[in-house]
Amino acid sequence: MKNTTKTSVLMAILLSAQLAYANVSNGGFEDWSGATPDDWTTIDSGINVGQSTSVVRSGNSEAAVTVNTGSQASTDFRQSVNVTSGETYNFSVWVYHTEGNLRARLYVNGYQGYSTASTIGQWQEVTHSFTASSTTSIDVGLRFYDVSGFDGSEVVYVDDFEPNSGSSSGGGGTVGCSPGNLSLTTDNYGSETSWTIADSSANTLYSGAGLANNTSYSDDVCLDDSDYVFTINDSYGDGICCSYGSGSYNLVVAANSVASGGSFGASESTSFTIGSGGGSTDLSAYYNNAEGLNGYALKTALYNIIKGHSTQSYGALWTFYSANELDSYYENDGSILDIYSESPSSTDSYSYTSGSDQCGNYSAESDCYNREHSFPRSWFGGAVDHMNTDVHHIFATDGYVNSKRSSYPYGEVSSASYTSNNGSKVGSNSSALGYTGTVFEPIDEFKGDLARAYFYMATRYENDIDGWDSNSTYADAVLNGTSAQVYEAWFLAMLKDWHIQDPVSQKELDRNEAAYSHQGNRNPFVDYPSFVSEIWGN
Repeated sequence: MKNTTKTSVLMAILLSAQLAYANVSNGGFEDWSGATPDDWTTIDSGINVGQSTSVVRSGNSEAAVTVNTGSQASTDFRQSVNVTSGETYNFSVWVYHTEGNLRARLYVNGYQGYSTASTIGQWQEVTHSFTASSTTSIDVGLRFYDVSGFDGSEVVYVDDFEPNSGSSSGGGGTVGCSPGNLSLTTDNYGSETSWTIADSSANTLYSGAGLANNTSYSDDVCLDDSDYVFTINDSYGDGICCSYGSGSYNLVVAANSVASGGSFGASESTSFTIGSGGGSTDLSAYYNNAEGLNGYALKTALYNIIKGHSTQSYGALWTFYSANELDSYYENDGSILDIYSESPSSTDSYSYTSGSDQCGNYSAESDCYNREHSFPRSWFGGAVDHMNTDVHHIFATDGYVNSKRSSYPYGEVSSASYTSNNGSKVGSNSSALGYTGTVFEPIDEFKGDLARAYFYMATRYENDIDGWDSNSTYADAVLNGTSAQVYEAWFLAMLKDWHIQDPVSQKELDRNEAAYSHQGNRNPFVDYPSFVSEIWGN
């Protein structure tokens, strides 16, 4: 695992009456035996915990955690809670940074997200949703991480772990709130950027300032049903994209993007409402104009539905990954979900922290992650929008493995010249497929994902793709020069096999919903897998 420099704190919130309780004992830090909070254990030597009444968020006291070491392996603070198989638990905690040289990391049956070190002198909330796979007990808690400027000792205050038993918390306002995340990447002048989320009474609930240059930030929020305004400011007056870097921002609440952008002047404000109009897309209404069609007529109808999406900046892909390309499905550790390194049935050889591990230079696996055009951009003519920034086919992957993939077609390797840590391969294609050139083969877990991305490309770019076969040798090996069938027979047959063998997963469903919020269109073949056979046959 790569060391992370991001932070987050463990929390437990009850999202609704339907969710099960996993009560954190003494989550309000009201009960103490001497200098030790009841029911909490300091399992490492690098921190001291004491009772404080100086900046109480609710009740009469909070925990003051003094971090005395830069060794991240000596700063854990935990307890165990019981969970029930199949139930979802939403954990929440509030932290208060005093100097801004530490970050706190959430622990819920594994290390999760981080707090924002630069937010000092005010309370901030960190959350994580956990679904139990068995009836058992899990550990929850915190780990603390030093950042640049740490002088060897710093205090972080902690209060209101929820759901909370035995606490005299006066109602922190987190019960029933909708969890969300602001992903923000600064330009070359990060110190010029600041942001706020304010309620309908103009009270600032969340804010950020004092940001570093060309840095990605991820801030958790949780908002009750109400009206809000997100405001981002640039003191120089030229926004954060695109004259001096590729900055961008995306605020997602309850799986919906409520504010996003990067190109503005001195300030940009977006009003939004939580509590009405939320939830997943009405797919019947979205695909209404494709009703009753099949064959290439269905494909054209889908093209007319999903064309004309809102093109985002290339830098906004980093923001999307920080919010939506995270491992909540395998190790569930909140690291970047890299399809070229993820090992679904075992521990990953390495993992990436959102933002801080972006490429960059690389010389080997595990150096950094980048933006992989699964449909190579040389095939559609280079850095050309909409294709170059279309998140439906651009995945987070290890930079080195991505370079090994190059612009080769996907295929099934008969003789490998290179194999990545998770088993992805480069080599000669199986002669049984009818093409014997060099190909790249991903692991079985993600073959269906990539097949459906290719069916999306064939549909979304129906009016352009028939001329792309002349752009490169590898494009010619895959594309047949038509806008109907689109792919050569060998490649189309393989894609259909992959689509059947690796059905749509929850990861794909979640990513499709997030992509819709990000750029305003969907992948029809994730929503309705049967569209593949209805268009291209069995």
